Amino acid sequence: MAQGLLLTTSFYWDMDDKTREWSKRYFAKHERMPTMWQAGVYSSVTYYPNAIKESGTDEPLKVAAKMPREADRDFFSRNGRLREDNLMVHDLMLVEVKSRKNLRYPWDYYKILAKISGEEAFGPPDPACSL
Repeated sequence: MAQGLLLTTSFYWDMDDKTREWSKRYFAKHERMPTMWQAGVYSSVTYYPNAIKESGTDEPLKVAAKMPREADRDFFSRNGRLREDNLMVHDLMLVEVKSRKNLRYPWDYYKILAKISGEEAFGPPDPACSL
């Protein structure tokens, strides 16, 4: 029913070798491919504890200061960076839901149409934000 639907996403399990490798491990445990939300949460909850370890504290501002500003660090974030207002900015994709006849294998749902840069997708920092 969704064939032809256009949407944006920051993750697709079949995007490249990094996403396929992580997604196969996820699939082995959950018997389904991960969504953008599952991949993003996994990425963030593995990133933040590393910064806690490096900073030696769990004080949020001190931890954030230890987080690398360039964050193209894993299968999830592409051209990612932690901006000065602490927003994680990364590339998104415009995808189209495939029709049944174009599916090559199970979980093959999207055709990637375009990359959207993080700068374009998230826009500039809000000057009203105190961070």
